[in-house]
Amino acid sequence: MKRWIPQHHLFLLTLCGNLAAGLVLASTPKVMLLIDEKSLGTIPTAEVEAMATRLLLDQQVNVVDQDMVRANLQKTQQALKSAGDNRGAAALGQQFGADIILIGEAVAKPSARRIGDSNLRTYQAVATLRAVRTDNSSTIASASEDASVVGLDDVAGSSKALKAAGQKSLGTLIPTMLKAWTENTGSSAEGKSIPVELTVGGVDQVWKLKALRDRLRGMPDSIETTTQKQYAAGVALFDVKSRVPSEELSEELVLNPPDGLKMQVLEVTPGKINFKVSIAEVQE
Repeated sequence: MKRWIPQHHLFLLTLCGNLAAGLVLASTPKVMLLIDEKSLGTIPTAEVEAMATRLLLDQQVNVVDQDMVRANLQKTQQALKSAGDNRGAAALGQQFGADIILIGEAVAKPSARRIGDSNLRTYQAVATLRAVRTDNSSTIASASEDASVVGLDDVAGSSKALKAAGQKSLGTLIPTMLKAWTENTGSSAEGKSIPVELTVGGVDQVWKLKALRDRLRGMPDSIETTTQKQYAAGVALFDVKSRVPSEELSEELVLNPPDGLKMQVLEVTPGKINFKVSIAEVQE
């Protein structure tokens, strides 16, 4: 006699089996979730987010507190829009100390017509998710799955469809994400570098540019690599791989500026710093 096992139990057994077969992490990442979910096409919900949180915690993966995320994101839609590209997603994740940000969309809609003469209706959902590393803005896993269910009630049917599509997407994405993280733990260990874009105004003379470039390349404890991307109209643009957070790097450059210059911070965000330089006053 065969024993019936609920579908969601099968999903969990499959996920755990995959991890036990070789995907168990030597060190787990901290994951931030930012999923734009809509029930009935327009009503905000958090079905897939809750499922992802539970599955990650079951694998002893640290998840950013979603209440803290919501409390600090004044406009959720604006944050989701800024996370539309990998660089924006990575910068957003860094604000909350995440190693990986899991972002995407999940939408459920009912069909226009009911089935035959009954009150039954088909509910369809699509969950499109991707996992982005915050240190290098690379996508390490992605999945897009759809599901259709039949239900009597709009709320219950839409919820059931979202969960079904979410299960399928997460069943593909989470093992792939954790495997990719495990295989690259060397670049995820302490001392990892993060990309930071430096924009510096007031660089109206070549000697200022050289002094600035020499200073950046002379900070091995804080900066791994420095690449000068552009210099035009007194503005210099550098890409650096920083060993410290953006705010610490900006403080270090202000307190220990290039020779003959002083630096003023105009803006600091994860992954980006805007400076303005001027000639340092000579102290007698």
